[in-house]
Amino acid sequence: MKGLSAGLTFFNVSVVAAVLLGLAAHGLGPMTAYFSLVIGLVAAVIAYFATYDRPAESNQPPIWRRRYSSLVFWFVAGCFVIFAVRSFCWLLYIDGPEFRIQSVNNLGDLALHVTYIKTFANGIALWPDNPIYVFSKLRYPAGVDLFNGLLTILHVDLIKGLVWVGVLACLATFYAFYRWAGVFGIAAFLFNGGVMGFQFLHKWQFEFKDYQAEHIAWKSIPLAMFVTQRGLLYAIPAALLLLWHWREKFFRHESGAAVVAGGGDPGSALGEETTDTASATRVSQPHRGRLQSGPLPFWVEFTLYASLPLFHVHTFLALSIVLLFLFLFGDLPRRIHTGVLVGAALIPATFFVWLITDHFHARSMIKWQPGWVQSIGDFANPLGPEHSVAGGGILRQLDQIMEFWFLNLGFWIPVILVYLVVISARAWRARTPTAGASRIRVELVPLILTIVVLSLLAPFFKSWWYVVLLPIVAIPATAFALFKARNQRLPLDSSLTFTIAAVAIFLFAYLYKAAPWEWDNLKLLFWAYFLVLPFLWNDFIAQWPLPLRAITCIALFFSGFVSLFGGLSTPGFGFANRAELASVGVAVRKLPIEARFAAFPTYNHPLLLQGRKVVLGYPGHLWTQGFDYHEEEAKLGRLMRGEPDWRQAAEALRVRYIFWGREEQTNYPISKRPWEQALTNVGSSTCAIYDLQQPTKTP
Repeated sequence: MKGLSAGLTFFNVSVVAAVLLGLAAHGLGPMTAYFSLVIGLVAAVIAYFATYDRPAESNQPPIWRRRYSSLVFWFVAGCFVIFAVRSFCWLLYIDGPEFRIQSVNNLGDLALHVTYIKTFANGIALWPDNPIYVFSKLRYPAGVDLFNGLLTILHVDLIKGLVWVGVLACLATFYAFYRWAGVFGIAAFLFNGGVMGFQFLHKWQFEFKDYQAEHIAWKSIPLAMFVTQRGLLYAIPAALLLLWHWREKFFRHESGAAVVAGGGDPGSALGEETTDTASATRVSQPHRGRLQSGPLPFWVEFTLYASLPLFHVHTFLALSIVLLFLFLFGDLPRRIHTGVLVGAALIPATFFVWLITDHFHARSMIKWQPGWVQSIGDFANPLGPEHSVAGGGILRQLDQIMEFWFLNLGFWIPVILVYLVVISARAWRARTPTAGASRIRVELVPLILTIVVLSLLAPFFKSWWYVVLLPIVAIPATAFALFKARNQRLPLDSSLTFTIAAVAIFLFAYLYKAAPWEWDNLKLLFWAYFLVLPFLWNDFIAQWPLPLRAITCIALFFSGFVSLFGGLSTPGFGFANRAELASVGVAVRKLPIEARFAAFPTYNHPLLLQGRKVVLGYPGHLWTQGFDYHEEEAKLGRLMRGEPDWRQAAEALRVRYIFWGREEQTNYPISKRPWEQALTNVGSSTCAIYDLQQPTKTP
């Protein structure tokens, strides 16, 4: 983990230094970019030597002797290599006269990221104006794009920079998952999904395609999230490193924790007994004395956590929920440590949130909407209307919801439910009257269960039957707790603590919309999924006989395996015309970088791909960032059609230049174009650019 700690520290310190230096210098340039990377490199060297990766403490034979000889390990590693090479070496590539991309999911997202990279590289004053909306600062956690902007300033080719950042992020993610949850965790990341991929076997046609791409809410995380949401290139390995660090720091004292806490391989060999990991998360004994030191120095832990809002806000929110439960269920030393960490991170994290929310002018992301997307649009009925259940009322709703979750998560649902029962029963058997910070009173269990049931039933609160169901669940549980285990306490080991945090994250994402688009809650939901992986394997699946383990892994991973390789097999898609993009780049090179252009709003407009500011970008991007842009869209339409008030519209939209190229000719065919006689054309032979501050000279 020393190398992972150093690499992530280099990345985040470089970006934070660039933000601070760019704010001081009113923009980035070669010197600020160079010093930012040098500061990051110095911090990385210090982090490497300050990080302590403890060896495993086990009486078993050294696990490394069989770790890399496992056939399962090499199979999963090979799949990860194929994914990384195919997704990022062909992320953006040249094919004759075109720039093309590999994934159709990435058409709009990559265009937006290229816009941000070019915006930073152009040296615009930080924090920059929003290049896709005229009345806002940039509203996006663009830390990874800022790092690529530094590389571009230092004359690293854009495509090469995108490829290398993506490939190295894949390497970091692979190793972080390996240390957090072993091969089982890597496979769960790569092959996540429900049951839609089993259509591969339909009529024995064996057609590889991404069966999760359409109408399925729980999409392939590597294809739909990791490749498209570039903030995750940093956020996932950084968060996994912090989770591993907290498990090592707070729970290494658990009996048999050598493999889990010391960096072993939960599930490294599907066909081998895992007696050394079977007790990896057994019931812990109370801390005695001072809290032991963790593998990461505090300043590395602090910088990784505090800088997360600059890269991925949802990951920062998920880790904050984990820290909350580590605080609540910890002893005094643990509470002091987590309290100091959160307190120290409060000011810098708030500063970064202030930056990426247009100085808190962005509307709140949090909105009450129970049920995630189980009742919204095509997501609610992924098989289509012909598969709708006959009838109506509560039973029909319940049947549709059960179908929704089974199609999205498949066999993960019964496996995780049984796992929750198993670890709860284990904690119940270990209950004692002994008080302690890592123990909760049994009397609180019915309250917790009632909260969970209420949360799951929240979409049905307008119905009658939950009123009957709640007493059925709550009253017997309360009576049993009061009369069977009064004044007793349940111990909280690492598996229970992290699993409870995972349930809390799931319920939060289930009840509240944390982004303008409901589907974006997947950015929170997959952290609940990642949190339980090592404990699900060690405490549950690893205890089963080999044939049952193999059948379970096939049931869990087959659908996602088919969807992953189906998504990777796509032939590529056109992204931009090289000649047009180069011509526009030459035309705007002499124009002020702060100038705003009026142009047709589309995701891959050549102005945006050159990092220039337009009145409005792609409406899909504006909507997902929470903008109400319809008034500006109407004014832009009047301007581009050359209506009588076009000058007033241009002034209201703060337009300096009117751009007229291929997209404008196609989408405004009836425009009167009065600016051709009234303004000077400062463009080129392939595109016209009219300057509102330079009227034509009349004879």
